[in-house]
Amino acid sequence: MGFPRPGESSERGDGQKPDDTTSAGVTLSKSDRSSTGPDVDPPEMGPVLDDLAAAAEMEAHPENRRDLTMVRRIAVTAWFLVMAVHIYLEGLAWDRTRLIILLCLGLAAASIGRRRFITIILDWAPFALILILYDWTRNIAQIVGMPTHWHLAIDFDKWLMGGDVTPTAWLQEQLKQASPPWWEVIVSVVYMSYFIVPYAVAAWLWLKDRHAWRRYAACFVATTFLALIGYTLVPGAPPWAAARCTAVEVQDYPRDPICMYSQDADEPGGLLGPLDNAYPDAAPYVERISARGWNYLNISMASQLVTLGQGKSNLVAAIPSLHAGLTMLLALFMWPRVKALGKTLFMGYALAMAFALVYTAEHYIFDILLGWGLAAAVIAVYRIIDRKYLIPRQERRAAEADPEAADVDSGSEDPDAEKVSTPAS
Repeated sequence: MGFPRPGESSERGDGQKPDDTTSAGVTLSKSDRSSTGPDVDPPEMGPVLDDLAAAAEMEAHPENRRDLTMVRRIAVTAWFLVMAVHIYLEGLAWDRTRLIILLCLGLAAASIGRRRFITIILDWAPFALILILYDWTRNIAQIVGMPTHWHLAIDFDKWLMGGDVTPTAWLQEQLKQASPPWWEVIVSVVYMSYFIVPYAVAAWLWLKDRHAWRRYAACFVATTFLALIGYTLVPGAPPWAAARCTAVEVQDYPRDPICMYSQDADEPGGLLGPLDNAYPDAAPYVERISARGWNYLNISMASQLVTLGQGKSNLVAAIPSLHAGLTMLLALFMWPRVKALGKTLFMGYALAMAFALVYTAEHYIFDILLGWGLAAAVIAVYRIIDRKYLIPRQERRAAEADPEAADVDSGSEDPDAEKVSTPAS
């Protein structure tokens, strides 16, 4: 039997359209049928990539679903056990690359019977590579050589307090003790959670809703690189550094003066001045105490690792605070996707991070407000792009693929609708 020419009928079952099948009875997509007529534009790369990602999704056969569920549960349990052993032997994965690799292994276990493993590579490899590129370029400020601001944030914070004391100095005057109290454990955990929580939430989003994950990843990357621009153009010294240096030592706006590496300033309290402590045994000057809480638990190794990591970082990357920016980004992004309890937890987390940063002398209020503003600006731009371009494009593609389903589902793509994301499978 010969092949029918375009427009001619052939033997088909009821309900099939003449131009939707080949002689072998295989249904063609719109892009496949574009070659049968001269008036159809060639397919673009966007739909091709979307089709590739969609093809990687996996629906298990009903007969195998129960077996795959059991295998998935065993694999996830094994991953948790391996993680527990890894944390016991090596400590938490503060390194971004190692953390993403470990998370992807967990996602591979959780994807058994739900998605093909190729989806992990398609989604996470570009995300990881972009963040690695950020790690390579975040010290570009040293090459640019912009003057470091030592007084800008101090003057703003003093103006905010309406006096001659910064919020950091006031908090340490009222709360700091000679030895870390029990609640400083919480402060240290909140501060260090920044290196894990945003990525753990990203993994959770990926399992629940890949469309939401892609939007979150784009916002995450945008916030990170915009903060890098801030670090490069406006380097700023944090409170703990200002407490070690005098006005004379930083009058030329140096990036890394010797005084930064000395615990004792030539003048008590340096630029922030001496403290009038409520606890007399506490040091009479502002200290960097973000890792002190681990000492309360006698986990000196954790404190040493934090101190070592801080020493290798960009010490004047304070404006804006990326700790504050990414935690607020997380709260704003998840706000329309969770119920009241989730809203409270995510926003409370951002506020707790702000308190930890100010109390431990890692950042000024000035830095935190700029970080929050950056996060709010990224979310605002993302929502404009999403509503004006991405959602209409998705609706057009859905209408082209299945007009009847598109009519039913129209309006359901808005990620900012009040809802809890459902599993992708």
